[in-house]
Amino acid sequence: QLQASGGGLVQAGGSLRLSCAASDRTFSTYALGWFRQAPGKEREFVAAISENGVITHYADSVKGRFTISRDNAKNTVALQMNSLKPEGTAVYYCAATFGYILTTIASRYAYWGQGTQVTVSS
Repeated sequence: QLQASGGGLVQAGGSLRLSCAASDRTFSTYALGWFRQAPGKEREFVAAISENGVITHYADSVKGRFTISRDNAKNTVALQMNSLKPEGTAVYYCAATFGYILTTIASRYAYWGQGTQVTVSS
């Protein structure tokens, strides 16, 4: 089970840090990802991180501004979001996948958190 937190309202140019905690003892065997879904739009990939945290992958739209990280000792994954833009307003979801390496395809993630709302005002 994944539990996301850290969303909120921020002005454009500001920062937020999202966190996702898991209760699964096999957390370190899963690759993890963050997705977001804006109203009326499809869920889109944001970032992914490998099981050991060494390899990361980002959507072009967030590259250089967002950083994904994980702490396998604490069963958590985080998404540091800097220089936020109004188009970043969405519900952000953490997800876990087993068997795929840094996939950007949502259907390949077996487990999902409940989502946390991020609103960026202009």
